[in-house]
Amino acid sequence: MSTFEIKMPKLGESITEGTIITWSVKAGDAIKEDDILFEVTTAKVNAEVPSPVAGTILEILFKEGETAPIGTVVALVQLEGEEETAVSETPVTFGKPNTESADTKTKKTSVQAVSTEKTAAEPVITNTSVSLPKEENRWYSPIVTQLAKEAKIASDELDQIPGTGYLGRLSKNDINNYIEQKKKGVVTPATASGTAPFSEKKLLPVSPPLPVAPQSIPIASDENVEVREMDPIRRIIADRMVQSRKISAHVTTVVEADVTKLVNWRKRQKDAFQKREGISLTYLPAIVEATAKALIDFPQVNASVDGYHILLKKHINMGIAVSLNDGNLIVPVIHDADKMSVSGLAMAIDSLANKARTSKLKADDIQGGTFTITNFGTFKNIIGTPIINQPEVAILGIGYIEKKPAVIETPEGDVIAIRHKMYPSLSYDHRIIDGSLGGAFVRRIADYLENWDA
Repeated sequence: MSTFEIKMPKLGESITEGTIITWSVKAGDAIKEDDILFEVTTAKVNAEVPSPVAGTILEILFKEGETAPIGTVVALVQLEGEEETAVSETPVTFGKPNTESADTKTKKTSVQAVSTEKTAAEPVITNTSVSLPKEENRWYSPIVTQLAKEAKIASDELDQIPGTGYLGRLSKNDINNYIEQKKKGVVTPATASGTAPFSEKKLLPVSPPLPVAPQSIPIASDENVEVREMDPIRRIIADRMVQSRKISAHVTTVVEADVTKLVNWRKRQKDAFQKREGISLTYLPAIVEATAKALIDFPQVNASVDGYHILLKKHINMGIAVSLNDGNLIVPVIHDADKMSVSGLAMAIDSLANKARTSKLKADDIQGGTFTITNFGTFKNIIGTPIINQPEVAILGIGYIEKKPAVIETPEGDVIAIRHKMYPSLSYDHRIIDGSLGGAFVRRIADYLENWDA
């Protein structure tokens, strides 16, 4: 029988494994294309994984609560309309169509007999914004093939259409949208050489993460000590934090910012903003805007490191650390934050925070971050030394805003007045950011906030 391998998808940068929370199907169930198969949790996101094909569930290889590496086969599906034949027939896998001849299949019988064992598959590279090249032998569903044939779309052109489905699959909606845009002249057909004229992004190599082994100091057994197992997300966070300290040379710089103008502006605007937008106006949108401006002024902070190469990012994608109800942490991303207004940033922050706390974040919501802000001022903490969110090279910590007496220079002389003070702290990677650059960058953020004028 022809089978299709359902693999553990990659749901974020630097994610290496996922834990299956619940299965929505069981062996023997008939499924349609895009039916939900299972829910998975990773260090960054919870997501429902749909089926890229129609058929019948043959076997589920991982139980609920078990963790599988990215690219590992977790279930097998008999393709719709396929009758049972020899067991030696090659399983259909994503990106590898079943095009082998009968002779080839016969020769491979002994190898294929163990193809359904629970073994790690090759890593799957997922990037829904980059079209897949022809040499990847992209797989298409029958309906997509039929629509392409009716629209007279050549195979070279079809290979260049970006897919938004599971693991970058080209869905029915993708091909229909492309056909409509082509009729309107919005897109240009791909050339025979396989070049995608509308593909703007290029995958860049990044340094492989260092292996992290759990380490602890042995503690004598004690009846007064409760032993509690870390949940899957906390285990991954623990490894990520240790890994980041091993990768980057951490340095933290703190400045004092007089944000009285910002505080007064918020007091004037918050009621009208609440009535107009339906959400509370916090200080964070203004801080994000000031940080985005500073990243434009200092582009080397908006970067990553790959060996002895500095990768300067052309987009400013701001990660915002969000504390979850279970005590864990997640960092959703505001893409192109420098192009958004304060109102737009406020809406984006509120939306992402709500999605994070209700486990509704999508893969795009947590990918592509170039700089991160963590706001521990929410808990009335004043100063902190945050750990860099890899593969970024800096993270900004925002503390609590306090009223403090301060010396103010006036034409009549110095006076003491009550001012609103905040202490932004920047942890940065000393491999590419020296003290002068790190200090100037965080000072520039403070300057924008001190002279706030929305």
